[in-house]
Amino acid sequence: MPNVVIVEDHHDFREFLVALIGGTPEFNCVASYRSMEECLAKIGGNLPDLVLTDIGLPNMDGIEGIRRLKERYPTLVILTLTVFEDDDRIFDALCAGASGYLLKRTPAARLVEALNEAVRGGAPISPEVARRVISIFRDIQPPRRADYNLTPHETRILKMLVEGHTYKTAAAALSVTPSAINFHLQNIYEKLHVHSKSEAVAKAIRNRLV
Repeated sequence: MPNVVIVEDHHDFREFLVALIGGTPEFNCVASYRSMEECLAKIGGNLPDLVLTDIGLPNMDGIEGIRRLKERYPTLVILTLTVFEDDDRIFDALCAGASGYLLKRTPAARLVEALNEAVRGGAPISPEVARRVISIFRDIQPPRRADYNLTPHETRILKMLVEGHTYKTAAAALSVTPSAINFHLQNIYEKLHVHSKSEAVAKAIRNRLV
């Protein structure tokens, strides 16, 4: 059963999330923190499968926190849950390493569904945010060519990620094991200098790699 950590500074909403996630049969809510500093100080003792974090936190904001968490724990799945839906925060959070971007008005049932999607390798994004992401990438003027020495097979796998595949669905489509996909993804991440699926997808789109 996946373990979840919550980072949220508003007491009542934090308690709501603890009750919601801890009350599901799919997840254990193992800790909740009211600041990213507290999370960074304590999370290493019992690393969870997923972190659900606000962005507008006191002192260190959630985006910087995501960046630091991903530097320490590259495989950690992190989702944002925030009221902010402006282009800058969306782009910065995803590039920092967030695996998804959800708004606080997301219905409770959909939030639990999104957590399940994330731990299965997906990238849940609120519909309003998805529209903004499309707009962001339309406005970006990437370089005409960027060469990261990806092999044809790595490029094919990267293209599948951009199209929304998970490890399992990509493995099934290529008739290989998920561990083989993971092996190639680690090479892709190293070549692109990224730490997560969402960062790889963002870089692939920005640099027209697929």
